[in-house]
Amino acid sequence: MSEAGPFASKNTVSVSLNKRQTADSPSSKRIVAYVVNRQNDDGGYAFAQGLDSNAQDTYYGLAVLNILGSPFPNLDRTIEWLQDFDLGNIYSYHYIGKALTLCNKPLSSQFRDYVESAVSSARYFGNVDVYVEVSSEFESTLMFLELASILKISPNGEEARKWLLRYRNKDGGFGAYEHSNINSTYHAIASLSLLKTNRKDLNDSVRFVKECEQPHGGFAVISRSVTPYMEHTYYGVMTLGLLGESCGFPSQTMDFVLKCQRGNGGFARSDLGISTFENTFQAVSIMQRLAST
Repeated sequence: MSEAGPFASKNTVSVSLNKRQTADSPSSKRIVAYVVNRQNDDGGYAFAQGLDSNAQDTYYGLAVLNILGSPFPNLDRTIEWLQDFDLGNIYSYHYIGKALTLCNKPLSSQFRDYVESAVSSARYFGNVDVYVEVSSEFESTLMFLELASILKISPNGEEARKWLLRYRNKDGGFGAYEHSNINSTYHAIASLSLLKTNRKDLNDSVRFVKECEQPHGGFAVISRSVTPYMEHTYYGVMTLGLLGESCGFPSQTMDFVLKCQRGNGGFARSDLGISTFENTFQAVSIMQRLAST
């Protein structure tokens, strides 16, 4: 059974998750405790107690604490763990780089060399055949562009823009092989936003995102589905924000998010799942967005 705990209403969330984030409210304290209690002795984090620290959970854990205005515990140990991490692919560079940035630590020359090499050779985009575990075919493109933004590297984005827009479909959504979905649409539009694409050129995408929104709350992965999940709701809410639009059913979406909170304070992808740091980050980000609009 889902436990919404002290998240009793949108008004409650608006108080604790507004533009001046605070970790002092009872609702925020439960989320903070969920994250802090899963920090390991090495300073890193894992979404479940007893698991080894990993880059993804460490970033999401820090991001949740940052949104809620909570200090990072054992910060020196966390920074040391992050700086000692063995970087190997865009995912490790991305999560470690963003985590170090949250800790106000500059990225080493290794990050700059990696991103500059990828950008100069156009290796950060151009492949839509990805593993099924990957959120979307444009996820790594966004990761490279986010790192480039942190490092103040300005790629020549015209080729990337043309490549991304090639996968905008007739329904306004993005996806390879003419199959639009909310994941791909978010990663494509967020990437295009970083590439300084005019928002007016993406207005057609609003229609697709709105078609994924559910009147009973949340967003589905495609317009023909009626089952919302946390990650799809996050992508939908954030995409509308990038396009200058708001949710059509904000109260219902808030209710959906609150139903996904578990007894330990974290959030799951649905009202039947287990809590994870990624889903908790998505939930807190959604609530912050809805409370500020």
